[in-house]
Amino acid sequence: MTTSTHLLHRRRFLPLFATQLLGAFNDNLYKNAAVFFVVYGVFNSEKSEAIFSAVASALFIVPFFVLSALAGQLADMRDKAQIIRWVKLAEIGIMIAGGAGLVIAWQAKHGVLEPWQDMLLMPVAMPLILLALLGMGIHSTFFGPIKYAILPQHLKAEEVLAGTGLVEAGTYIAILAGTILAGFIPVEWAAAGVFVTALVGYGTCLSVPPAPPQEAAQSLDFHILRASVQLVKNTMHDRRVFLAIASISFFWTVGAVLFIEFPLLAKRVLCASKEVASLFLVIFSIGVALGSVSINALLKGKVSARYSPPSVLVMALFVVAFQQVCTRFPATVDGHLMSIGEFLHHPLTPLLLATLGGIAVAGGMFVVPLYAFLTTIVDKSQTARTIAANNVVNSGAMVVGAAIAVGLGAAGVEIVDLVLISAAMCLISAWLAVLLVRAEREAEINGGPRPFA
Repeated sequence: MTTSTHLLHRRRFLPLFATQLLGAFNDNLYKNAAVFFVVYGVFNSEKSEAIFSAVASALFIVPFFVLSALAGQLADMRDKAQIIRWVKLAEIGIMIAGGAGLVIAWQAKHGVLEPWQDMLLMPVAMPLILLALLGMGIHSTFFGPIKYAILPQHLKAEEVLAGTGLVEAGTYIAILAGTILAGFIPVEWAAAGVFVTALVGYGTCLSVPPAPPQEAAQSLDFHILRASVQLVKNTMHDRRVFLAIASISFFWTVGAVLFIEFPLLAKRVLCASKEVASLFLVIFSIGVALGSVSINALLKGKVSARYSPPSVLVMALFVVAFQQVCTRFPATVDGHLMSIGEFLHHPLTPLLLATLGGIAVAGGMFVVPLYAFLTTIVDKSQTARTIAANNVVNSGAMVVGAAIAVGLGAAGVEIVDLVLISAAMCLISAWLAVLLVRAEREAEINGGPRPFA
């Protein structure tokens, strides 16, 4: 029995895995259902669509930047299993609000409401939709440090990489399932689905074993800015941690740009329906999951960043190839949007999906060892705060990357050309990963961590 299969039969891993999987599924079902509905069903302006897509992404990301310090403190100073239960209970309320927003918007769009009630669409439905996106961002901010930090506490040292790979693969399988449903089921069904999933997620989290703090309880610092600066400062003293976080941050900047552009690229460049936009996200999710599992096989359970530099360079090449294929798609007649069947019969589609899959597989192989790296080279009492510091830096980089993409788009840069920003970010990630591998080797030679100074 492999380590991965063994873990899936253990209570010390399975309930956390299931809870994380359901949470990621719900995030993506809700977010993509909202974005697809608004982009394809409410707005008919490229500028309005781009603004909504960027705002929706920003609202989901900003909590990571603002609240990760508090989330990391909580996760290291309180029982992680109890925090999971609080967070999953809050998810139920968030999904009630978000589902209500989607239903009101759908009713107004399809004439279910009386004409005077259509006024509910913008002043009520949109704020509820955006509020739920913000709420899910907060939910993920507090859950994020725990899902990785709890692994070294519940798993054996030789199981951590396999557990991290399973969590990452499960996350992207959940993203896959949520994205498929968001693109293919009616929005009113999605509204009911996110509520039911939140309930099931709360049920699974009740079986997560206790994970008490590894150090004496301390008072929490609620000064968000000071706590964030101190968190990052305290975490970055080890050169390897600094370089791992920097590499991951540039990777997720690439991901943020791609995920913002996918719906707009599908509609405006490829002249394709929302089902095609959903297919892009599906291929991306499958690829990252495959990369997450395959890197564990290559490393044979040893936590190391040695494959990260070539992985991200391959990713950059696939990004350029993907952009080149997109530029060769001809526009359809009279603005007709291709159905998924028409798109799949297009002669360039196999090459387009192959390059997209290549981006994702290489990305998964790049990032998974870096997360395992962060949770294994620091003391167990500091793992949640290390992941939280990573989230602060990641989210800041993602917001900057998204802002650059939106700014260049407003300045008239074509959507398809914005994809090349991702390739440039991959080169920076590769350089940082090379420095990380060198630092890793130096630490092995010296028999311990090399302080960053």
